[in-house]
Amino acid sequence: MNVAHQAEPGAMSAGALAAMTVLVLAAAIYLVAARRCHREPRGWNHWRTASFLVGLILLGFALRPSISESFPDHMIGHLLLGMFAPLGLVLGAPMTLLLRTASPSTTRPLVHLLRSRPARILTHPAFLLTAVIGGLVALYFTPLFTIADDHAAVHAAIHAHFFISGYLFAWMIAGPDPGPDRPSVRMRIVVLGVAVLGHAVVAQLIYAGLFVAVDAPPDELRTGGTLMYYWGDIAEILLALALLLTWRPDHRGTAENRGRPATQAVPG
Repeated sequence: MNVAHQAEPGAMSAGALAAMTVLVLAAAIYLVAARRCHREPRGWNHWRTASFLVGLILLGFALRPSISESFPDHMIGHLLLGMFAPLGLVLGAPMTLLLRTASPSTTRPLVHLLRSRPARILTHPAFLLTAVIGGLVALYFTPLFTIADDHAAVHAAIHAHFFISGYLFAWMIAGPDPGPDRPSVRMRIVVLGVAVLGHAVVAQLIYAGLFVAVDAPPDELRTGGTLMYYWGDIAEILLALALLLTWRPDHRGTAENRGRPATQAVPG
């Protein structure tokens, strides 16, 4: 199963064209909004714009029509779709940009949504760890991989799952955008460590071919496991660096809790 699903040539071209169109439209909307922000006194950070565009490019590469059905090619797409592209997009702070440029009639419902109970559940560390690591286990150690090869809708749902869970996980760890209350920096570091361990275990099992329900030659499994192990580590190191760069102490506390650092990202 490749990230860009192998299908009939016409259907593949239409799907790829639709995906690229959405990505180009997202880039155009972001650039127009960033230009609007540049006219304000606070401006807009060029690094955020660059990060968002890099994220879109990586996402486009992950969704490209694939000429190979090899497992390593699938793994490269998975890493881009679920780890590298979400990190770039998250650091672009698209929600902050939207809240600063959209009309109050648009931003008011968004603020309520970000503070809602479903949003808190979807961004809870336990839920996201289960979604990220559990998704890998379900894909590679159950018949799901084979089923997705035969059903385009399942394939698309898996793509959506990995991208959304990867995006929310990256936001929970280091995202500058506003949202539901996040755990402390110490807890986020622990959660990231658990994710690193989970990825490492899955990668090593794939490398060894143990319990893997993927119909691929042993050499492809070893290559895919190696890619997940090392490039997954790189993505998680970048996420940890992003946490350090976006962390700011919260000095708004009362006298009782002063001295206990909390976190608040500074958008812009």
